[in-house]
Amino acid sequence: MGISRDSRHKRSATGAKRAYYRKKRAFEAGRQEANTRIGPKRIHLVRTRGGNRKFRALRLEAGNFSWASEGVTRKVRVIVVAYHPSNNELVRTNTLTKAAIVQVDAAPFRQWYEAHYGQNLGRRRQQKAGGEVAEPEKKSKGVEKKQAARFAAQGKVEAALEKQFEAGRLYAAISSRPGQSGRVDGYILEGEELAFYQRQLRK
Repeated sequence: MGISRDSRHKRSATGAKRAYYRKKRAFEAGRQEANTRIGPKRIHLVRTRGGNRKFRALRLEAGNFSWASEGVTRKVRVIVVAYHPSNNELVRTNTLTKAAIVQVDAAPFRQWYEAHYGQNLGRRRQQKAGGEVAEPEKKSKGVEKKQAARFAAQGKVEAALEKQFEAGRLYAAISSRPGQSGRVDGYILEGEELAFYQRQLRK
């Protein structure tokens, strides 16, 4: 009878086999995993117990990711799955699940940063290659002063993150459950957490 989520078939902590005293029940039933991949959005509705609904995402390509230290969230494109704590097969197949480490497009966050602080972010490569860097737009003295004060107070971006902005891709962790909520949302990795996952990726 399909996938069952009961624990009666399991042995006890001491290794004894448990006696069967009833058949399977509908409330113990499980469903197949969603195996959400990267691609044009495709979501199936699943009717669940009590007439509730789950949103089974089969394909997703963008989601809301937050940059916690700056307190800003943007809808960004998910590019690739870089690491998964449970299974390398999920990396090979680009499967999106909660806790997967993905690379997302850095452009929306860069645009926000440059508008908010009035400073370039991750454009060193462009300048070295002699690429076109946009002319600085004209601002009033008041705006310049405000942006300079903001930058002095909290505008410094850590080196590891700035390097990612230069490459145009940021490491992020998925915190939503795509197979349940139909969304791929998460947060940009920073600080100790980013250092930890970079060590894992180098292994």
